Amino acid sequence: MLIVMHQDATPEQVAAVVTAIESKGLVARPIPGGHRVAIGVLHNDGSVEAGWFHDLPGVKDAIAVTRPYKLVSRECQPEDTLVRVGNTVIGNGHLTVIAGPCAVESEAQALTIARLVKQAGADLFRGGAFKPRTSPYSFQGLGEEGLKVLARVREETGLPVVTEAMDHEVFDLVEAYADIVQIGTRNMQNFSLLRRAGRSRKPILLKRGMAATIEEWLMAAEYILEGGNPKVILCERGVRTFAHHSRNTLDLSAVPVVRQESHLPILIDPSHAAGRRRQVGPLSRAAVAVGADGIMVEVHHAPDQAMSDGAQSLYPDQFEALCREIRPIFELLRR
Repeated sequence: MLIVMHQDATPEQVAAVVTAIESKGLVARPIPGGHRVAIGVLHNDGSVEAGWFHDLPGVKDAIAVTRPYKLVSRECQPEDTLVRVGNTVIGNGHLTVIAGPCAVESEAQALTIARLVKQAGADLFRGGAFKPRTSPYSFQGLGEEGLKVLARVREETGLPVVTEAMDHEVFDLVEAYADIVQIGTRNMQNFSLLRRAGRSRKPILLKRGMAATIEEWLMAAEYILEGGNPKVILCERGVRTFAHHSRNTLDLSAVPVVRQESHLPILIDPSHAAGRRRQVGPLSRAAVAVGADGIMVEVHHAPDQAMSDGAQSLYPDQFEALCREIRPIFELLRR
């Protein structure tokens, strides 16, 4: 249930409604909006009687939420969520470009790429310090040393950094260095990790699982919001199908569905969906055309020597051309 307060409701009236909800053994979650405050009612086993709240001072309405994902749904929050990271705003009306290598390999490598992508128009820098790999013999990342390199990138270029926390044990360490903490596709339903992300004050980039439905993806986001962290960014990165022309199949239909169902911003990762460099540009343009809030693209100045996913990484000049191509598409949609 969602308790909607009048525009002129006082903080004392909001607090009284929270107390009334909690007195019934339920959890109250105030949701500040653009014009009024709403209060989500959580952890109810069945329906909640709306009449309990209608007569409380400051209450405008009590609305049943029909979706299993409550805090994530547009029923709970009609306005789009905007996530601010430094000078960058991620969400409706803003096109966000995140770029960088799959893995941080050295300070020289990361700084070289960071300077190039910033010059081309990137808003944030991505790079893996901890790498979950299919093979235990593949490069697993530099760990904390990689995080220190990312901090150096931010210090020199001013670009906020995005990197993945692979598990609950390293979350504190990643949180200390990153501007956005990524939860990867393999961890989308790692519920202890999601709960830890819910206690974080950092924005969370939540990738869709490779075999997850949209409802399962939004329910994973619900874990984070329920834990108290409203700064969640969704990222579609392709789902596993029987196709062999690309690594995964990019589900662009997820963008309008998520926009209808949820207020959270949604980005597209065409690099992991394609697995092939030549597909990244067309998929990026399509992502912007279908209404995504931005893209996350892998870029490497020497992809043939990359220690991870070089085949899907754009050369810097290709990335620069891509940035020039997608912005007119975005501006056309805005008009």
